[in-house]
Amino acid sequence: MSQTYYSLCFMCSVRCPIQVEVANGRVQWVQGNPHVAGIEGSLCPKGAAGTALLYDHQRLHTPLIRDGERGSGQWRQASWEEALDYVADKLKKVIDTHGGRSVALIERTNLSTHVSKTFLKAIGSPNHHTHDALCKGSVNTACRSLFGYTDAQMGMQYDKAKHVVLYGRNMFEAVAVKEVRNLMTALSNGAQLTYIDPRVTITATKATRHWMIRPGTDLALNYALMHVILNERLYDEAFVDRWVSGLSHLKEFVRPYTPEWAEGETGIAAERIVKLARQISRDKPSVIFHFGYRGAHHANETYLRRSILILNVLMGAIEAPGGLFFKKGPGETGGKAARKLTEQELPKVDAPRADGVGGKQLPLPDAAHGVPQTLIDAIQTGEPYPIKALIINRFDALKSIPDTNKTKKAFENLDLLVAIDVNFSDTAWYADVVLPESTYFERTDCIQQANGLKPQMFLRRQVIPPLHETRESAMMLKQLAERLGIEKYFPYNTMEELVAWQLEGTGFTMADFEAKGFVAYAKDAIFWDRKDGIKFKTPSGKIELRSALLEDAGFPSFPPYVPVPKAEQDRFRLVVGRVAFHTHISTQNNPYLNELYPENNLWIHSSRAKALGIADGQMVEVTSSRGSGTLKAYVSDMIHPEAVFMVHGFGHEAREAQRCYAKGVSDSVLQESITDMVGGSPALHDTFVTVKAAETEPAAA
Repeated sequence: MSQTYYSLCFMCSVRCPIQVEVANGRVQWVQGNPHVAGIEGSLCPKGAAGTALLYDHQRLHTPLIRDGERGSGQWRQASWEEALDYVADKLKKVIDTHGGRSVALIERTNLSTHVSKTFLKAIGSPNHHTHDALCKGSVNTACRSLFGYTDAQMGMQYDKAKHVVLYGRNMFEAVAVKEVRNLMTALSNGAQLTYIDPRVTITATKATRHWMIRPGTDLALNYALMHVILNERLYDEAFVDRWVSGLSHLKEFVRPYTPEWAEGETGIAAERIVKLARQISRDKPSVIFHFGYRGAHHANETYLRRSILILNVLMGAIEAPGGLFFKKGPGETGGKAARKLTEQELPKVDAPRADGVGGKQLPLPDAAHGVPQTLIDAIQTGEPYPIKALIINRFDALKSIPDTNKTKKAFENLDLLVAIDVNFSDTAWYADVVLPESTYFERTDCIQQANGLKPQMFLRRQVIPPLHETRESAMMLKQLAERLGIEKYFPYNTMEELVAWQLEGTGFTMADFEAKGFVAYAKDAIFWDRKDGIKFKTPSGKIELRSALLEDAGFPSFPPYVPVPKAEQDRFRLVVGRVAFHTHISTQNNPYLNELYPENNLWIHSSRAKALGIADGQMVEVTSSRGSGTLKAYVSDMIHPEAVFMVHGFGHEAREAQRCYAKGVSDSVLQESITDMVGGSPALHDTFVTVKAAETEPAAA
């Protein structure tokens, strides 16, 4: 007998709505939810490979406790009672000796993140971190500096846009189904797509124009675009006069940054810069300068992202169809959002954050996400206080935080390292205890509050029982809380009880999600009145080009441009990115996806390769100040000569992940840990490497 369920995918962080067909207790088919506009049955390769994750014999099956040296791969299976008792006992010792502040948690942001935050607050720790900080912490700060909102509180209406500009946002390979389909709708309706990237990607091949910009110089291009727009008064004067403060400061600042100046820095002809500024201004306000998803490239990342946002502001593309909008919640319709555990009265945490966020060195990054790379510094140095226990949930620190060898050394200072995951990540391989999480088919999850132009709620629901001895992370933390005497902050015994608690007062129940997988608060898109109704959260109530957030923290709103050094001889700027087949570091061992894309290679320009005696397909050694690795060269004219490129997420060390073990090279091994001290993101593209032909072929894995 077949049964249909509606749920949410979790093969990446986008959480696309899905329809799941189950027959005789087995998942037979998965597709996009046909009831959701913009999805309508579509699914990306990762989503289609979800069943391969579910039925993979190499996924984690049972709790494990380390039975040898860290990283040795020696484990013993344990019952849940033993594993949770072990973790709780270790946590008690750390808390009794060093205080609750000495426990930290890092996770990939998920629907139960409010449970993790509650757990830490209940034990007296401020040290919650998410992967978002590594990906887009500086985008978050840039948005707040102008609008008072975070990037997560903003969206883009692609399908109504007349011109979209992407800065390395490789949308057709970093697949978010709904936004890709909406962008395709815009292109079908005649919209222009300008794509700016040192490399020719799939997105570049779909663009109206692609500019192979000199790596690291996007900010110079944007200053020149502003120069033209302001000098020729191409901006939306009515919108800017009503809602923008600091325009005179911006005009004066960009005066010397002419298109001719930018040509020398970016390699893009001045007349092309002028032409783009004039062309896109004719389409205002239905234009989008995409402010980025992964905004973690350079040490000046906050200012790059601010410059992109300012271009949107000058076009008046705020709260306009086909532009940027602020996400509307249930309150806009008189509704109520689902509750979170963090809304309870929790113990006050007085300890400063170990990563320095909120202090003198990092006053501006969002404490809701923290700065994981400076947490590693704190673990290594013991300053400002010791971090002795680290829980990592569905996040691979050794593959995601720059300078892997430094992270490994920091782990040596921990008394307890716990990994919660579905697969055997490299961090799990180094952990003391591994707690296996159920896949998204095997669990009910917390409510997804999906704010936007039409606020909605979605539910991820269990479609089959767990195949192995796995549990939900929210249940693991609840059961640890019971052992630590803080169970009163977790008013549920099952995930269904937690969801019911969340829905209290909303007017909805779990049964309301059965028909389509979601409930809606509104039928029509909600835009604020551009004349009087936009609600900015800045001190002035306006868009602040000259930012109070920045200036009050001692940072300039408009720092002078610093020329980008050239990479010459055997040196290259390392650029990293994604492909459609993989999510960060979590899918390389998936049976289907591994077959499609089993390992990464090193893109290198043909002229530079020739000078170094490197042929296409040859093994090359790439070396930075932090590490080295050997992989195949991909020689091409489709990358800027100053850069080399590799796909993120390879070079796995966990031997139990047998398909991806030792395949390719990990970019995090090569990357220096450089931080944008304004926004908090790591500067993933500020590492320089040398490349040479490998002396010997690597041994077979």
